[in-house]
Amino acid sequence: MTHPNAASRPVQAVVLAGGQGSRLRPYTDDRPKPMVEIPGTGTPIIGHQLTWLAEEGVTDVVVSCGHLAEVLQKWLDSADLPVNITTVVETEPLGRGGGLKYAAAHLPHPDKPWFATNGDIWTRFSLRDMADFHTERDAVATLALARPRIPWGAVKTDGFGRVTDFIESPPTTYEINAGVYVFSAEFADLLPERGDHERTTFPHLARERRLAGFPLPQGAYWRAIDTAKDLTEAAKELAALGR
Repeated sequence: MTHPNAASRPVQAVVLAGGQGSRLRPYTDDRPKPMVEIPGTGTPIIGHQLTWLAEEGVTDVVVSCGHLAEVLQKWLDSADLPVNITTVVETEPLGRGGGLKYAAAHLPHPDKPWFATNGDIWTRFSLRDMADFHTERDAVATLALARPRIPWGAVKTDGFGRVTDFIESPPTTYEINAGVYVFSAEFADLLPERGDHERTTFPHLARERRLAGFPLPQGAYWRAIDTAKDLTEAAKELAALGR
């Protein structure tokens, strides 16, 4: 039986792949951040993302390029990809919100909802479930929420100040923006021409109760690839998952 929300699930997406990746040097000296390979997989981060999007029903992806755009475009042109790709390059820095608006203008179905993801996120969870969550809450925008692990050990104490426990790399008690989104068709019109939507559009939608947060399911894999250590950790985790 078809899910009642199936018709409203996005089949198009934007991948924001213009980041400098300065904290990933030397890997990013000759390639943009999404082109950095996850060790042991032989595939760049964006390759994993496009496979995941295709598995979740996406057919068309707009890739927004910036830093070393030609390296990314060359790979996209030569790779055997499971989705149709359009690349756009900002001729001047538009900021995150402006960049998103510019990329969204190239989506094949401007009157339909769309996914978006940051180009340095490596994750696996059901985008279909997230899209249904978005529809059921009548949201204009929904962001995935992750609870990353703190890279240090934590100490528990009792009311008297005695240490009762040590916890290695606990998840934070706070949820953070996981860098994966579902947007309704009207969202693009609410984005700034330039500047950061997280300081303008998102707070505005939150005040109107039209911004939803989808907690990543228990046990879902999520990692932002920001530093060389993240690459090493991702490779270890993938080996453990048998992928």
